[in-house]
Amino acid sequence: QVRLVESGGGLVQAGGSLRLSCAATGRAFSTLFMGWFRQQPGKEREFVAGISWNSRYTWAADSVKGRFTTSRDNSRNTVSLQMNSLKPEDTAVYYCAAGTGYSTDKNELDYWGQGTQVTVSV
Repeated sequence: QVRLVESGGGLVQAGGSLRLSCAATGRAFSTLFMGWFRQQPGKEREFVAGISWNSRYTWAADSVKGRFTTSRDNSRNTVSLQMNSLKPEDTAVYYCAAGTGYSTDKNELDYWGQGTQVTVSV
C-alpha cells in the first residue's frame, strides 16, 4: 500500500509559478512510476506529467509542455511538479498518483493522493 499526500497548491496570478510536492509512504517508492493529473469542475481527470522510477523518462501533456516540469527524489520519497507561466485554464485540483507501470491513463494508476487546489487568477 502507498499513501500519497500533496502540498503546495494555492492562488497565483497568471504568469506566476507554483511548486507542488507529493510525499509518499508505504511500499518502495523508488520502484514506482509517478504521475500528476488534474481535474477541473465538470471535466474528466486528465494527465499532466509523469516520471519513471529512475527519472530517466519524463512525460508531459501538450498543454503544459515547456511550462511544467516534474522531478523526484527517491531518497526523500517525494515527487514535485514545478509549474511556470501559469494560465487561468490551469486552474484545477491537482493529484499525485503512483503505479507499477508507465501510463498516462488514470485508470491504470494504483494509488492516489487527496488532491490540492491550484487557482490561477487573471
